[in-house]
Amino acid sequence: PLPKLRALWNSASALPTRTPLQARYCWQPALADLLEQLVAQESFAVAHVEHLRGAAYGLHLRTIAARTGYALPVVWDSVDCISHLFAQAAKRSRSLSGRFMTTLELARTRRYEGWLLDQFPQVLVTSKVDQQALCTLAKQYRTEPFCGNRVLPTRRTETCCEKPVVLPNGVDLSYFRHRAAAQVQEQTTSDTADSGPPPTVVFSGKMSYHANITAARYLVDEIMPRVWAQYPETRVQLVGKDPPAQIRALARTATHGPNGKPQQGAVEVTGTVPDLPPYLQRATVAAAPLLYGAGIQNKVLEAMACGAPVVTTRQAAGGMQAKPGQDLLVADDTQTFADEIVRLIADPAERQALGDAGRAYVEANHSWFAVVDRLEEIYQTTMAQ
Repeated sequence: PLPKLRALWNSASALPTRTPLQARYCWQPALADLLEQLVAQESFAVAHVEHLRGAAYGLHLRTIAARTGYALPVVWDSVDCISHLFAQAAKRSRSLSGRFMTTLELARTRRYEGWLLDQFPQVLVTSKVDQQALCTLAKQYRTEPFCGNRVLPTRRTETCCEKPVVLPNGVDLSYFRHRAAAQVQEQTTSDTADSGPPPTVVFSGKMSYHANITAARYLVDEIMPRVWAQYPETRVQLVGKDPPAQIRALARTATHGPNGKPQQGAVEVTGTVPDLPPYLQRATVAAAPLLYGAGIQNKVLEAMACGAPVVTTRQAAGGMQAKPGQDLLVADDTQTFADEIVRLIADPAERQALGDAGRAYVEANHSWFAVVDRLEEIYQTTMAQ
């Protein structure tokens, strides 16, 4: 693992340069040396590096290949357009540290991402939205040089990437099984304490991530009071590791409906769980009220794979090809989001139909088998250039 002091030093060393802190954060000289040793000892057909934080290792591999005459094409999987995410977070994040860091990083990340597209023969991204965002940056910044911190000057060649290739995220369909296959009963409406478990709204993700902090607070503070006004017994589960204090506090401060009366246990903050699928398989509704984001949201795909009916925002669904109203529900404002949750709680048949359609969409578009087949094709094309 990367020592914390090394990560802090990396970030501090990037401050006086034009390189984003994100791009330097994970640099580990020992790993760079190991890569050089591996290239000297083994024959590799292609190298694959991921994320903005991993791009520096791709540049390092390119340097090694140029110095030794090693024909080693490097595929950079950007996953998301990070500056597209930062531009949204700087305006909408409810995390003070999130707003500060994204504002600090935005301009330099835009320049760096645009420049990176000319540094690799192939670039991957998970959605068309992020593809377009990167292409726009490339037009603006692809000729800007970077120096120092192992970042190389621009080298336009006929093998440089012209347009990122969209390769969507995949889902392990054998792990995230449909609730019917897993023989899990969803939690449904109860009018009395004796008539069964109460309806449950589940939001999942790494809870320390600023976009998830903002979404969780939006769900509990603004959306759920409107749901509780009609279904006061409804529970919320915030499922994911590393919840900060402001998320843990939601379990204590949540209130019900317009009268503001608290109900014990209305919100559960689980922290790390040993197994995520059972929470999604039991959910009456899976909510993903992200106010900003980039790429494809795995939390949405995983819930759909489990057969949970999903209500989300346009920002979270924008990277997918799923059809709103058929595969999932999209709500662009607080009242509509609450209304869709209420409608699903009240209508078991619609929950079933939406959950089944969501599972079918994931099977058709996000199976890991199909994604890996496409990735192998990309490798073959890159090696042939």
